[in-house]
Amino acid sequence: MTLILRPFKPESEGAKAFLSIPRKRLLIGGAWVEASGGATFSTYDPATGEPLAELSEANASDVDAAVSASRAAFESDAWRGMTPSARAKLLWRIADRIEANADALAELETLDQGKSLKTGRFGEIPASAEQFRYYAGFATKILGTTIPTSIAYQPPGKKIFAYTTREPIGVVAAITPWNSPLLMAAMKLAPALAAGCTVVLKPAEETSLTALRLGELMIEAGLPAGVVNIVTGSGEVAGAALAAHPDVDKVAFTGSTEVGKLIVGAARGNLKKLTLELGGKSPAIVLADADMDLAVPGIARGIFANAGQVCVAGSRVYAHRAVYDRLVEGLAREADRLRLGHGLDPETDLGPLVNRKQADRVARYVRAGVSDGAEIVAGGVQDGEQQTFYAPTVVTGVRQDMALMREEIFGPVVAVTPFDEAGEALAFANDTPYGLAASVWTADLSTAHRLSAAIRSGTVWINCHSYFSPELPKGGHKQSGWGYENGAPGLENYLETKTVCALV
Repeated sequence: MTLILRPFKPESEGAKAFLSIPRKRLLIGGAWVEASGGATFSTYDPATGEPLAELSEANASDVDAAVSASRAAFESDAWRGMTPSARAKLLWRIADRIEANADALAELETLDQGKSLKTGRFGEIPASAEQFRYYAGFATKILGTTIPTSIAYQPPGKKIFAYTTREPIGVVAAITPWNSPLLMAAMKLAPALAAGCTVVLKPAEETSLTALRLGELMIEAGLPAGVVNIVTGSGEVAGAALAAHPDVDKVAFTGSTEVGKLIVGAARGNLKKLTLELGGKSPAIVLADADMDLAVPGIARGIFANAGQVCVAGSRVYAHRAVYDRLVEGLAREADRLRLGHGLDPETDLGPLVNRKQADRVARYVRAGVSDGAEIVAGGVQDGEQQTFYAPTVVTGVRQDMALMREEIFGPVVAVTPFDEAGEALAFANDTPYGLAASVWTADLSTAHRLSAAIRSGTVWINCHSYFSPELPKGGHKQSGWGYENGAPGLENYLETKTVCALV
């Protein structure tokens, strides 16, 4: 691991123009407004500590105004009366605006979150545009059904005609995390808008810039006022007020299991619907016949990408004893060759973690593991003037009961443990309260499919890890969440069914 930190500034005119207006406002009812209490907070470049912008800090009154604007838009002719094809074209125009501004969005995301520019520019920003394009296709295909009934009583000369309609659920609160800000917002906004819902978006306070820029782009694309509102601020104030608001019909949340449980409690007031993508501790099982030329770089990418700040990161690896040494050596080699630096540096492989607090948290987990007997094979170093960088780390000698193996670290740390039989690895993989994702590495597809069926997680990859696309449903089992995003299930999150039974 090498840390070379040089100062970098954005090059795109779009990012420069956006940052030239240092004070950012809330988007409520189609207008950019100050927080009612006048409070603000700053967002910083995690690599250098340099302030990027001052953001309005929403309070409960601002959340109430945003929800009211969202409700008014939901009931307006401009939105309720929009035809499905017009809604589809609108989503497509939003995708086009994202794509046209991809350079600026990627630079803003890198500055705000820390990830390497290539991760944003060639991965997450294009993927955000594709979310809107994918769900644009669904807008014209939200269908009901006719139902032949077996009701015995019918008045003479009359028949029963029964059918269902699919209707938007209403006002949605979308609360997104800091690790992939624009993509997480797109994964909620695109299907909600395709269904005909209206949204109040509360981005993570650490990384709100691309959400605010997306708000500008959606207005440019012709989104009616109030259909999407954006409130920035803390989860404890703005997020809590939004989750508990009695006029919010649904909450779509991505974040920690701990906060997810708080949202479940907040939803009790009006029994609002919930979609929750929560914590993970995703295992990778490497069998003796695995193609190591695929497994080593694939597992390394699965844990080290975005400095391990990925919900499905493969943070625990179970390797057959026949390939264990080779895998450990390969992962250590991959870790050591990665270059850390400012995300805008084109030579950077990994940027910093989102802030010092998160880097300190990762470091504490590793120190605790070493105290319990684990061994650092590579990495284990917190670095940089801001102490926000953490070296890609490979740890061995980790027991199943250690926090390193049981708790979500959300950093570039992988624990590797040997096994002798596939059944042993399966038991290890399922020995967790989480069930978000997993991967199996083997040349024997029969074994791969048997293990995939037995692993309790929402996604299982075979000979790959962290592969995503809008058409692939994504969600968690056990304490990793409720419901699924992406694909047809992602649209279902925002629809309700109505049955109509008529005597004709």
